Amino acid sequence: MIPNAYRSLHCNAIRAEHTGQNVTLCGWVNSARDHGGVIFIDLRDREGLTQVVFRPEENSEVAAQSHHLRDEDVLQITGRVERRLAGTENARLPTGEVEVVATELTILNKADVLPFQLDRELSNEDLRMKYRYLDLRRERMNKNIRQRHKITNAARNFLDGEGFVEVETPILSNPTPEGARDFLVPARLSPGKFFALPQAPQQYKQLLMVAGLERYFQIARCFRDEDLRADRQPEFTQIDIEASFVGQEDIIRLVEGLLAAMFKAGQGVDIPLPFPRMTYREAMDRYGSDKPDTRFGLEITDMADVFAASEFKIFRATLENGGVVRAINAKGFAGITTGQMIRLNELAIQAGMKVKQLAFIKVERDANGVLEYKSPLWKFFGEAEKAALIEKLGVEENDIVFFYAGTWDEACNILGRVRLEIASMQQLTKDSTALNFLWVVDFPLLAFSPEDQGWVAVHHPFTRPKSEDVPLLDAGEYAKVRAEAYDVVLNGYELGGGSIRIHESDLQAKMFGVLGVTPEEQELKFSHILEAFKFGAPPHGGLALGLDRIAMLVAGEESIREVIAFPKNNKACDLMTDSPTTVDFKQLRELYVQSTWKEKKKDETAGA
Repeated sequence: MIPNAYRSLHCNAIRAEHTGQNVTLCGWVNSARDHGGVIFIDLRDREGLTQVVFRPEENSEVAAQSHHLRDEDVLQITGRVERRLAGTENARLPTGEVEVVATELTILNKADVLPFQLDRELSNEDLRMKYRYLDLRRERMNKNIRQRHKITNAARNFLDGEGFVEVETPILSNPTPEGARDFLVPARLSPGKFFALPQAPQQYKQLLMVAGLERYFQIARCFRDEDLRADRQPEFTQIDIEASFVGQEDIIRLVEGLLAAMFKAGQGVDIPLPFPRMTYREAMDRYGSDKPDTRFGLEITDMADVFAASEFKIFRATLENGGVVRAINAKGFAGITTGQMIRLNELAIQAGMKVKQLAFIKVERDANGVLEYKSPLWKFFGEAEKAALIEKLGVEENDIVFFYAGTWDEACNILGRVRLEIASMQQLTKDSTALNFLWVVDFPLLAFSPEDQGWVAVHHPFTRPKSEDVPLLDAGEYAKVRAEAYDVVLNGYELGGGSIRIHESDLQAKMFGVLGVTPEEQELKFSHILEAFKFGAPPHGGLALGLDRIAMLVAGEESIREVIAFPKNNKACDLMTDSPTTVDFKQLRELYVQSTWKEKKKDETAGA
């Protein structure tokens, strides 16, 4: 490391072998203690802590100064390294055998009283965001940011070793069809026109393949104007990858090696390769999710064979009309509280349940020790059905079984949400260190949107249909067409998704047509990529990994805000810089933009 004008060593570098040496340290006062006129401070820098002692007999002037130090003052200290007195060592610190006896003290900057204590966890997230530069001084946050650096560096090194070239693509570009609202930027030099901030570099990376670059990657900033949650931000970072002359297996092997390198750098663990695989249909059938958390059971079970001829009319009629009857056995959860049951029903209703309460069977013993099956449903089942149900679901004492009868989509969505909430209530993954990686493959290419009354791309419109399913596309059987698409999942989080792309202009135009994009709209929005495909576009494909989400999981956090240096809060605001903010009339006029916000508010007030 290049010599430093302020320090000779970091605070965490002092060891017993330095005893007797003079050293110069810089950092912040982590804490100060007065032991009868002798002042002890823990001096902290990025690397760790060193105990510093101010003794009047060593330097009375320096010792006098030390009485006025407070937490987070910035100091430069020169002193002699000595061993601590026997019995006063601190085994919890790497520097705990020694201390620095100060002979010189320079106060580089005084600190005001802090808005919160850095050595305590703070539940007020807005206060943390307002003073984020202080929040980042805390050991936990320092570790998170540095872990993020390690995994990012590991990704760059791995991809460089695989022959990938890092290329930056434009931030100011055309809107891209990625499924969320765009952030728009008015173009002053083109009055009335707007750039869009990229939701992803999708078209640019495909054009780089047409350009013959063959292997591209980018640590790309992306922007999506959508509702926030713990693992989502309006601006985020992804590891964007694209390669030519590759198939799905090539991308999968590459990404497995990349993730193994990143988790090795971040956690020091070796990830078993290859990852298990599961089709989209199997994931939805068993877990009700295309990003299943497989660290626990609670799998969804198809009960059609049990209830096909049931006397219970609701179940039988549902099956006869092409629906499904599915169930989850929550083992050992018969003691569910009223509040927990209300919560499950609320989630089920939010997920599309049309009745007010989930059907269930609770298995408990009565006061006489007799096993009871407590449910309004139980009396409608025949003896054969009861026996088959018990056997298929492995029902035992203290279990509770939840049912749903309806469409396949409804059952997946509702029981998938219920499954995750039950796991949370039972703390099935508490303190888990498991890393259950998984590939989900064979996604549908298209989905029908009742809202748009048309077909939409499940991933994006550049995704290639499986070659054997192209005749189904030609025949208009869109629901049956599968995509050359793949998602990599970890513990219920989608780490990234990708696909083999369409590289022929005629097939891409056909895909746009299915999506309702007229030839005129194709010419207006996508002429550049359709034209590029006519000049010898190679077969290509890729994937984008969510760097923030990976960093969150490596750090063991539950929100990506904990691994982003300066995130937005849950209202998409930066409280530290007070943004977004208002813009004065002059700036708007230069951009040929007129604000209607005040007029809109007036109209809403008048209407009320």
